[in-house]
Amino acid sequence: MKNEVIDLRSDTVTRPVKGMLDAMQSAVVGDDVFGDDPTVIRLEMMVAGMFGKEAALFCPSGTMTNQIAMKAHTKPGDEVICDESSHVYRYEGGGIGFNSGCSVRLIRGDRGRITARQVEAEINPDDPHFPVSRLVVAENTANRGGGSCYDFQELVNISEICKRTGLRFHLDGARLFNALVKTGRTTTETGPLFDSVSICLSKGLGAPVGSVLTGSSDFIRQARRIRKAFGGGMRQAGYLAAAGIYAIENNINRLEEDHRKALRIGEILHKKDSVKEVLPVETNIVVYRLNNEIKDTDYLECLKEKGVLAIGFGPQTIRMVTHLDFTDNMLERLEKILLH
Repeated sequence: MKNEVIDLRSDTVTRPVKGMLDAMQSAVVGDDVFGDDPTVIRLEMMVAGMFGKEAALFCPSGTMTNQIAMKAHTKPGDEVICDESSHVYRYEGGGIGFNSGCSVRLIRGDRGRITARQVEAEINPDDPHFPVSRLVVAENTANRGGGSCYDFQELVNISEICKRTGLRFHLDGARLFNALVKTGRTTTETGPLFDSVSICLSKGLGAPVGSVLTGSSDFIRQARRIRKAFGGGMRQAGYLAAAGIYAIENNINRLEEDHRKALRIGEILHKKDSVKEVLPVETNIVVYRLNNEIKDTDYLECLKEKGVLAIGFGPQTIRMVTHLDFTDNMLERLEKILLH
């Protein structure tokens, strides 16, 4: 029997397990655009409660929840402060400018993580020559930082500066649960630091679709209007929300397994002469750089021929992401392939 492809391109490639499919099939649904889908309402209340927020909004994607949050927090001509490698800046199709009409003040952080001191230094003076500094966005874990996690106290410090200076603070928490599992922090500790929090259900938690944005009642009311304008309203969305509920109830603690496997991949790569650098592995993302003797495109093609899928992450840079469909047997096969 031919070996199954080892797909490490992203933690978004997972398939729903039987329990999740059963939950989806048995979901009680309504019409979410009319606000009467009971399973969507249950998911939104669950996430809001987890983070100590008043309300939440179920959306198709993390890009949409981030873009809605930024538009709700700003007005055209304002400025968003974030790390130069952040997802909201690099991977959301120029949405900050396209959707919100905002400029961006980029910070060179440490593997995607910015500090309170850096944020404070980039806040514009009250001068008509400059855009109004309005919003700070943090990404935890930081994708391009190799799944790096924020120090909790640094988030506290940034939050305090935002409150003191009147800025809003949004968390791109696409892989937040990876960070919480790694650091031992909780949703109830994290939520109050931010004006809004976005979480993804379709990454490490294994749901097929969906993200949730949470914040105050007034904020979510405005976010719902923006979602409608973005074309993000869904009808019998409870089938998808049921998958999200199952993911939250069953797949958070098991993220430790993904972290363990990613750490092992990092250890294997450290043994390879063709690998110049491996970023510190904290969660489920492994980012490494190749020596110049081998082209990244050739390297990826070679892996593909051997049944392993990864993605290019910049010049001579490769990313692998572990997930619930990446088994221990696959890890053993991968080790043999990488060390061959």
